[in-house]
Amino acid sequence: MLFTRRTRIIAAAAMLSTGLIAADRVKTASGVVEAGAPKSGIRVFQGIPFAAPPVGALRWKAPQPVAKWKGVKQATGFGPRCMQQSLFSDMIFRSNGMGEDCLYLNVWTPAKSKNEKLPVLVYFYGGGYVSGDGSESRYDGESMARKGIVALTVNYRLGVFGFLAHPELSKEAAYHGSGNYGLLDQAAALSWVKKNIAAFGGDPAKVVIAGESAGSISVSAQMASPLSRDLIAGAIGESGSLLGTLPAVKLEQAEQAGSKWAATMGDGSLAALRAMTAQQILDGAAKARARFSVTVDGYFFPESPDALYAAGKQAKVPLLAGWNSEEMSGRALLGAQPATKESYEKIVRKLYGDQAEDVLKAYSGATPDEVLQAATDLSGDRFIGFSTWKWIDVQAKTGQPVYRYYYARPRPPMVPVAGKPETSRPAPKGAVHSAEIEYAMGNLAGNKAFAWTADDQKVSQVMQEFFANFIKTRNPNGAGLPEWPALNAGGAPRVMRIDVETKAVPETHRERYLALDAIAAKAAK
Repeated sequence: MLFTRRTRIIAAAAMLSTGLIAADRVKTASGVVEAGAPKSGIRVFQGIPFAAPPVGALRWKAPQPVAKWKGVKQATGFGPRCMQQSLFSDMIFRSNGMGEDCLYLNVWTPAKSKNEKLPVLVYFYGGGYVSGDGSESRYDGESMARKGIVALTVNYRLGVFGFLAHPELSKEAAYHGSGNYGLLDQAAALSWVKKNIAAFGGDPAKVVIAGESAGSISVSAQMASPLSRDLIAGAIGESGSLLGTLPAVKLEQAEQAGSKWAATMGDGSLAALRAMTAQQILDGAAKARARFSVTVDGYFFPESPDALYAAGKQAKVPLLAGWNSEEMSGRALLGAQPATKESYEKIVRKLYGDQAEDVLKAYSGATPDEVLQAATDLSGDRFIGFSTWKWIDVQAKTGQPVYRYYYARPRPPMVPVAGKPETSRPAPKGAVHSAEIEYAMGNLAGNKAFAWTADDQKVSQVMQEFFANFIKTRNPNGAGLPEWPALNAGGAPRVMRIDVETKAVPETHRERYLALDAIAAKAAK
């Protein structure tokens, strides 16, 4: 017994000295963490704290360093998800409940040695900055880890906890600004990665950040911020950027909105708000139907994101980005109106006034089917397509390679559930918002709601290979894949259309985005 124990100690010491990960333990800057049992060679570290719990006096403050711990911290379960209302039925959490103490990240690594210097993926979840969690199975990093990548998901504060701006908060902050706590959380996680990821076998010089929807918007934000832009080697954006979707507002405007909400919560003072429970704050924001915007706070954003990108101050790194074929239903624009040319044009004229002719020229239709498609395209672009295009267009001007995709694979029918009547909801004609996540991350098997087919598996295999190659080399191309030319490589611009038959096609409908860009520029004056 003594000999066995002594042998284990000697072996562990030898493994540490050679850079091997001993007994699934990794020493971070804050302390030692231990993974659970490896899954076919993939070590999974869940619930690693990367910042101090943002509770009490730290509520609505920039994330602070996590306290160091002694001994070994078990990293065998996801931490709590950040405070949020239950809003989206497709979010399936594996988190340990919910709470303000939620600044945890998760690491999946295939490395056997800390000397392997593998590429790193840091993925930010979507959910409109009001919902989401790093424990969701569609973001699971195991499949990417099997491709030789150290994959991470990161929690960040949401809603009122993540984005409240208030004059008292600005006054107490050293940088005289407030808001953006969720984005500051993400930046703190990237700093953690810079300091610690080598211990997990990753290369801190090869960090690619990615995300979908609010996660994609977050990627565009981190690229623009001086706090994080130098920590990034490449970026992946799936549907959305700050250059049009959930745009940043001026600090004064955000403070006014924050003060207005605070007044609904009693005396509205910061001390009173910090004395309330997290549930009281969450319920109060929901009752008031309050929304809290990304803010030009003078710190995370020294200028507006639009100005930073226009001046070329963002991270000059390769970008892979795109959007889906049915990001929004045409009915979101038409409402209950019939899909006729007359009703469609009336709606567009009401929305765009003297600029309606340019929009109608770019988004035209005559027959009911054509009108419905035009309305679908326009509503999707108004929602998220245009902002993604704008980000791609601006980044392409840096000279860094930019790869644009158009995701068109509709989801298959849902699996019937015993005891539940089948809905009469019509199947989408295109790929709806967020439909690509499981395909891109190789996680179809984790979503039991849909009856995945061989074609879906084929699409996922190709899309994940594109993403994995980009994470490894900042170029999606590889053996056995359709050639994907950079959009700005010279010659006629080409876009990768991802579907059962995936292929690069000529860029189309640029006039749509130029028309919307002109409208946005006029509105900004």
